[in-house]
Amino acid sequence: MIYTKTGDKGTTSLANGQRVAKTDVRIEAYGTVDELNSWIGMLRVTYPSEQLEWVQSKLFNLGAELSEAPGEWITEDDVHQLEQWIDAMQEVVPKQKAFVLPMGGEAVCRCHVCRTICRRAERRMIEAKASETSLKMVNRLSDYLFVLSRYIGYKNNEKEAIWCKN
Repeated sequence: MIYTKTGDKGTTSLANGQRVAKTDVRIEAYGTVDELNSWIGMLRVTYPSEQLEWVQSKLFNLGAELSEAPGEWITEDDVHQLEQWIDAMQEVVPKQKAFVLPMGGEAVCRCHVCRTICRRAERRMIEAKASETSLKMVNRLSDYLFVLSRYIGYKNNEKEAIWCKN
């Protein structure tokens, strides 16, 4: 059965069995990670990618860590993998000379939505006292999503929208 009725009064269980309010910072953190994962699924509809499939799996790992499941869920190797992909894409796209507005084709826009949700997840994870490695990974993931937006736009011959003060 999908419903347990144990959350009907505003509490839920962490992976370690502890019951907490559904407004607990840990629930907010992994809920935001789950939201990010769903949006990355939406991005994959317009930009199918093995890298994004890997990211989605890592976000499930991150959710497990944030729900206090025992084990090592996010590693420095995960951080390094994102850095390698960022570096490879930055070798392709033109050097960034100005702030880029979050717009473009559908896949580019979805990258930007994912990036902003990722930044919110990072803020929630700080509140939840997430591990240093997990915070690095999410920080790198937001960078990856920004560079991916530029990379997709470049590959699709989309003109980047540059911020102008006036």
